[in-house]
Amino acid sequence: MFKRIVLFVVVAGIAAGAWFWWSLERTRLAENALPPEIVSGNGRIEAVQVDVSAKYAGRVMDMMVEEGDMVTPGQVLAQVDTAELEATLEKAVAQHAEAVESLAETEADIASCESSLLLAANNLERSEKLLKRNAMSQEEYDTRKNVREEAIAALKSAMAHRRTAELAIDAAKAEVKRIQTQINDYTLRSTITGRVLYRLVEEGEVVAAGGKVLTVLDLSNVYIEIFLPSEQASRLAIHADARIQLDVAPQFVIPAEVAFVSPEAQFTPKQVETMKERDKLMFRVKVQILPKLVRQHIDQVKTGIRGVAYVRLDDDVPWPKRLQNLIPEPTIDVPLKSTSEPPDPTVATVSNARQR
Repeated sequence: MFKRIVLFVVVAGIAAGAWFWWSLERTRLAENALPPEIVSGNGRIEAVQVDVSAKYAGRVMDMMVEEGDMVTPGQVLAQVDTAELEATLEKAVAQHAEAVESLAETEADIASCESSLLLAANNLERSEKLLKRNAMSQEEYDTRKNVREEAIAALKSAMAHRRTAELAIDAAKAEVKRIQTQINDYTLRSTITGRVLYRLVEEGEVVAAGGKVLTVLDLSNVYIEIFLPSEQASRLAIHADARIQLDVAPQFVIPAEVAFVSPEAQFTPKQVETMKERDKLMFRVKVQILPKLVRQHIDQVKTGIRGVAYVRLDDDVPWPKRLQNLIPEPTIDVPLKSTSEPPDPTVATVSNARQR
């Protein structure tokens, strides 16, 4: 009898415990279940790839970065040989200096012609008075008049030469600027904050015009792409609230937003996990991680990591409890891209040429 009582108590305890556990599990599943207004899709973390290419053909002299290095706007990534252009630049600077000297000589000629014209005009004025008093012959008067006309013509010619010299200076200055700009283009700089994905050439190799040298991931635009059927994609709004959970860290939820919804349906690509989804025509949806959050954790950003993106079709529907443990957003936003530009060395080059 005692054993039966003990057995009954044990069974009852197990049953009560099982019921209690089942109640808790049911509550947890209910709290974490996705309502119909929240949909999800599988994908992987991606970033825009930016190709750094050589504008002109040449030999790569220096490669300043390796694969995996972080780069910032304005940072020098590679240097193509500019020895030939440097020689051309020196020649252009010398031509600019010659044009400046020619203008100075022309200005001196103009000053001399103006003095000669003033003297000839004064002599002609005195000659007119003498001619009226019959104190000078008509022939001598005509000679002095011709001298004044010749002085006027000489002044006009000198002024035309000055205009030609000014145009020559402008042309030489433009040539110096053109060559200097071309030399600057041989220095490959980053325009973004990102990470070097591929280093496509090595030092000493010759690249063609437009040839790719590096591929950089633009970490200002990190996203995950999912594919949704038309009945769901049609209800999505741009900038709608979204969430991302990574397979490697499911305990963290990344805040995101809907950045793009494709206007055209397509068959989903191979990386979509289920055959059922791959057999359907779906709409591509781009879910972008908030840029401020990326900037705060930029060293930890990795592309290629698989995860799940969740989007809301109705903003009034609350997120399930398991999608509320958000990574906190930064309180101070540090911009990724610099608006400052390097000084133009052309001004100094031309200025030095004028002083020669």
